[in-house]
Amino acid sequence: MEPIIQVKNLVKSFDTDDGVLHAVNDVSFNINKGEIFGIIGLSGAGKSTLVRCLNLLEKPSSGSVVVQGQDLMSLSEKDLRQARRKIGMIFQHFNLLMQISVVKNVMFPMEIAGVPKAEAKKKALEYLKIVGLEAKANAFPAQLSGGQKQRVAIARVLASNPEILLCDEATSALDPETTKSILNLIKDINRKYNITVVVITHEMSVIQEICDQCIVLENGKLVEQNNVEELFRHPKTSAAKRLIFSASKTVKEMSNGKLVRVTFSEVAAGEPIVGNMILEFKTPVSILQSEITDLNGKSNGQMLLRLPDDEDKANKMIAYLQKKAEVTVEEVVHE
Repeated sequence: MEPIIQVKNLVKSFDTDDGVLHAVNDVSFNINKGEIFGIIGLSGAGKSTLVRCLNLLEKPSSGSVVVQGQDLMSLSEKDLRQARRKIGMIFQHFNLLMQISVVKNVMFPMEIAGVPKAEAKKKALEYLKIVGLEAKANAFPAQLSGGQKQRVAIARVLASNPEILLCDEATSALDPETTKSILNLIKDINRKYNITVVVITHEMSVIQEICDQCIVLENGKLVEQNNVEELFRHPKTSAAKRLIFSASKTVKEMSNGKLVRVTFSEVAAGEPIVGNMILEFKTPVSILQSEITDLNGKSNGQMLLRLPDDEDKANKMIAYLQKKAEVTVEEVVHE
């Protein structure tokens, strides 16, 4: 099956006082229909520039963006506007029209497209029901919480009947509980309506919560790509490890001892692996960090262990852990 989005050798450059800045530098990837696809990187990695290239809000310097079989770079302005109607976008700061009601905000794109007012209102109320805000139809954006505003923004996007939804840091301005509810809503919309979702974020927890596949950007380059579980369990690049491993500050503060990151699936979560290892070797270890993470509905865990200074004993402990099913171990290198 042909991917719904194909990005090939994409470059977006800007002229600055310090020379040419390659915000997106020779990036290639495909997104399949119905996927929730994550694009993650730290601030300045090029994420927002890349997502704006996917609908040509930013025109790439070179390369190609093929959406539903159409090379957007080759389209006329008229045809590009038509193609964009199938690509919805939600932003960090909601971008609602503050002077009109919630229902009118949702009606707005339909009226622009020529839908009669009565029909637009009927559909707008249906979309508000989908996002759980039918009761707020006549309220104004200023009367809503941040999470409610984002739900209105999602309803407004749904009103254009998109086949692709671009989410640019859509939950960054929200508290953790509200973030989870919005991510659950996006996941529900993806499943019910088979809308392909592209999530742009700097937060690995967002990627872990809802994404199927993910790419990691650093300084405009794609440095790693994998499904989310593999990326969590086996990150290959320092950029991915920094994003996944939240205890980097702790790691840098540790001056001696062998540090290892242990990851395990929900199958292994019930076994006292570390306790059994301590009993086996009659030597204590320090647990610097431990957490259980939800990877798109599957529980996975990670621990940061400081092993004994004795190199031979530490290596035997690593070998012991590596023999366990559903467990992976890697040494954490000081940077």
